[in-house]
Amino acid sequence: MIAVVGIGPGNLEQMTNEAEAAVSKADLVVGYGKYVELVRRHFPQKNFFETGMMKEKERCLHALEEAESKNVALVCSGDSCVYGMASLVMELAEGFPQVEIEIIPGVTAALSGGAILGSPLTADFIVLSLSDHLTPKEKIEKRLKASSLGDLCVAIYNPMSRARPDALKNACKILLEDRDGGTVCGYVRNIGRENTEYRICTLEEMQNAELDMFCTVFIGNSETKTIEINGRKYMLNPRGYKID
Repeated sequence: MIAVVGIGPGNLEQMTNEAEAAVSKADLVVGYGKYVELVRRHFPQKNFFETGMMKEKERCLHALEEAESKNVALVCSGDSCVYGMASLVMELAEGFPQVEIEIIPGVTAALSGGAILGSPLTADFIVLSLSDHLTPKEKIEKRLKASSLGDLCVAIYNPMSRARPDALKNACKILLEDRDGGTVCGYVRNIGRENTEYRICTLEEMQNAELDMFCTVFIGNSETKTIEINGRKYMLNPRGYKID
């Protein structure tokens, strides 16, 4: 049996009870190295198998092979169905007809990061990754453009990396074609982990933000605003309730 487990940000407090139970009963925990380390600190007695970046297929195949005789937990950061391994495991499952598969959700970065900023995704929104490793750049740009035409809030994953240093800047340029430069935006780095940091800024300012793969970016729509509560600023996307 294999459970594809979303572990949220990686701390035990933000892992669902179902996810914690799946890891607890697993004979083997499989995952990307950084995610395995997050789980290992809570379950040090477990047996682990880890692979590096770009080894997703090998990781999933190993998990499926082991699941023919063991309970395996394949862990993913955030939610296993949001840029996680759930889809790949299901695509490979045809070769392992005896293996039972369970998909266990987790708290994805759009939600956990949004909570740190306030409430940036209250109404309609999209989640988009700027990584062009598996998605053509042209398709990413088309989706960015569509988000502005629909005046949707956007949660952006993988905003930039050493291989894509200008990805976020280019994305902001596309968004600025249809959005005001003063559109309220924000980002959170290391969500739910040590040294979590966040900032609220404008879309114009976001162009020059120095971020990395551990950041999630939030782009507001035409109604998004900042509010201040007890001396702290928050990012707010109103739902539309009349409060007067």
